[in-house]
Amino acid sequence: MPDALLRTPFEHALRAARVTFAEWIAARARMARLVVYCHFDADGLAAGALLGRTLPSLGFGAVDVVYSERGESAFSDRARTRLAALAPVAMIVADLGVHRAGVLPGVPTLYVDHHRPEGTPAGEATVISGYAWDPTPNTAWMTYELLAPLADVAPLDWLAAVGTLSDLGDRAPWEALGSIRQRHTAARLKDTVALVNAARRASAFDVATALRLLLEAEGPREIARGEIAGAKRLRAYRDEVNAALGEARRQAPVFAREGPWAVVHVCSPCQVHPLIAQQWRTRLPKHAVIAANRGYLPDLVAFSARTARPDMNLPTLLRAVAVAEGEGHYGHGHDQASGGQLPPSSFDQLLLGLGFGEHALLGAAAAARPRPAPRGKKARGEQAPAPAP
Repeated sequence: MPDALLRTPFEHALRAARVTFAEWIAARARMARLVVYCHFDADGLAAGALLGRTLPSLGFGAVDVVYSERGESAFSDRARTRLAALAPVAMIVADLGVHRAGVLPGVPTLYVDHHRPEGTPAGEATVISGYAWDPTPNTAWMTYELLAPLADVAPLDWLAAVGTLSDLGDRAPWEALGSIRQRHTAARLKDTVALVNAARRASAFDVATALRLLLEAEGPREIARGEIAGAKRLRAYRDEVNAALGEARRQAPVFAREGPWAVVHVCSPCQVHPLIAQQWRTRLPKHAVIAANRGYLPDLVAFSARTARPDMNLPTLLRAVAVAEGEGHYGHGHDQASGGQLPPSSFDQLLLGLGFGEHALLGAAAAARPRPAPRGKKARGEQAPAPAP
């Protein structure tokens, strides 16, 4: 897709998308088994929960909501093997990107997404992409609007708000967000966002608990106030992530010798690198900031890149540096939010290609701070793309 694309007014794009969505649902409503495959962050899980709680009322007998695993590309053999074992007759892929490789090309699949598309998926695929909508919605917001003409989703509007606040923040351009915050209170919604995201950021990667709460809770109060089983566990995860984040904030950025790049090296079993990149993005508005975490995935460097500069398309700039991906992937996602995971030697190649000197490479960072032993389940991604970290 070209960088300078034509953007479609939101209401016009939504009308067309609703027709596509309704036709896809009507054609498959009596199928035996539908799998909803969603991203593990609050936006993806909220979209998955909206679909999981609504589709049975539209005629689907069995709806399984499955989240992406740590370090997993949605378009990898690893993901395909796991999903094929569920024997889906149809699939909805939410918030995991759109790529020409497809997820399960032999299964009719609807993609609902807002990341930068990377080709038309293989197989029987239908794509609803909000990437070129004006404004661009997050996936949970899109999912809510797509379901609204077909079912009474008003009692679940808080799920869409959780995903929207997580991805777009308080200034999200969704008109309904203000009234949802008034009814459920902004504090409870924000707490729910933080708790749900803590589940995937913590070293335990207990996304199952977060998804279950979104599928079962009547509203954000039950989660935010610990009134539903599992909510207190999420609080413990949040405490762990906050402690890891405090340690990571002590690391100073290293600047490229050529080009507007900076890298911050951290080493944590928690997924704090996206938060570090976002924080430095606001402090270094003229740079693109890469937060590289060599403690999150064994044998891989997980990294997030963020920039406030509209003239820098991060996926394009990262992919312009050819490196050996090995069992990793990089350079996908949003224009100003990208990243990936690469073997250490390949990540150093990427830094050199972006204009960093040897002072910024992993060896120099490791010498400055010893690497702790990795914790948690070993996870690797195959040679396939993934959405923005």
